[in-house]
Amino acid sequence: MKLKFLYIFLVFFGIIVIPKQVAAQETEPVAEQPTDDLGNVTDAFQENFFEALKQKGIENYELALDALRKAEKAAENDPKLEAVVAFEKAKNLTELKQFEEAEVSFKKVLKTEPKRLDVLESLYDLYYQKNDYDAAIPLVKQLTEFDEDYKEDLANLYSRTRQFDKAIEVLDDLDETLGESDYRDALRAQIYRETGDTEGQIENLETRISKNPKKEQEYLGLIYLYSEEGNTEKAFATAKELLKNQPNSKQVHLALYKFYLEENNTEEAFKSMKIVFSANEIEKESKYKVLSDFIGFVEKNPQYETDLDKVVENFSEANTGKIYEQLGGYYNSKGEKETALKFYKKGIEGDSDNFSLLKSTLLLQIDLQKYDAAQQLSADALAIFPAQPLLYLINGVAQNNLKKPDGAIESLNSGLDYLFDNPTMEQDFYKQLQQAYTLKGEAKKAAEYAEKASQIKLTN
Repeated sequence: MKLKFLYIFLVFFGIIVIPKQVAAQETEPVAEQPTDDLGNVTDAFQENFFEALKQKGIENYELALDALRKAEKAAENDPKLEAVVAFEKAKNLTELKQFEEAEVSFKKVLKTEPKRLDVLESLYDLYYQKNDYDAAIPLVKQLTEFDEDYKEDLANLYSRTRQFDKAIEVLDDLDETLGESDYRDALRAQIYRETGDTEGQIENLETRISKNPKKEQEYLGLIYLYSEEGNTEKAFATAKELLKNQPNSKQVHLALYKFYLEENNTEEAFKSMKIVFSANEIEKESKYKVLSDFIGFVEKNPQYETDLDKVVENFSEANTGKIYEQLGGYYNSKGEKETALKFYKKGIEGDSDNFSLLKSTLLLQIDLQKYDAAQQLSADALAIFPAQPLLYLINGVAQNNLKKPDGAIESLNSGLDYLFDNPTMEQDFYKQLQQAYTLKGEAKKAAEYAEKASQIKLTN
């Protein structure tokens, strides 16, 4: 048992030793034996140390620490054994968020082995957990001696401690040595934002572009920065330069269409928008923004309204509810309600669980007195949104207008169960119930709900 423990212990501690008794079992002749044997450990040390490992394995960190304290006593002032115990104590204390005590234990191990990689990494993790970035910096400098990847951590730590010049210096050095990376680009951009050093960021991107004029992301970043600075001329010129160097770029058209619209070059703007709408690599939200801008342009320039339909026809995701919702809203704002309803209905065909779109469609159907359609759509919508009181109200309104008071009463009473703290809607429910009972010829019930409606005090 002692021999088994000694072997595990020595491997754990990082020393390769084959105990003589184990080596004797190997096939003869035996190779030269190592000489740095730590000797046997006591039963008390062995039992308590293994108990600590077991308790840590099942996340009983307090019990693990109790066992380690006993093992420490049994170590009998052996520095190497004490270092092993200290490391385990530090790990358990870290798990318990007892960072100060854990730090003391880690440093005790490092006194014995100052370049022990796993201890340095564990101590770095501790500093990071407690947000002690100043303490982490000299430690990470040590870790870079083992792995240059830690230089990215060092740049991050400099940024967190607002030593921005040092952070940029490390990032530039890494780019020079290893080439550029998305992580470092993002960290550099964050630093420039923190410092408000837009000029520095622009200069950096211009330098990168001069070295690598084929890198699309650098151009896009520069276009964005010029636009933020209000330098539209340079932003437009940069976009054109990107298109010249990367004629297949799709992302550049997210900027180009705006510049073309601003200079009233509608033909080129439409071309750019069509490219945006058909590009798989451009995310939906960006496409929605482009369409929204184009709708705004058409509102000011109604002579291009026919082109709006053409743009939508060329939109690769034309069945997306959000697109049709925007178009419906545009035509509704112009008073072209039938056209708006047409777009809303198309949107629902591809996006039936879009509550905002359902609401706009149903309200417009009621406004246009399309009660059959409103009754059916609200019933379908309730299967998806059974706790939305507005849907019950609209269903009740539709049925009242279709002279179906029983159905209206059932729907309205169900909707009241889901209504909370909305006096205006509550009053509407009571008025519709009044109308339903009037249709049924039950004047007393109708008067009862009329009274309830009148008693609700509405705030302005």
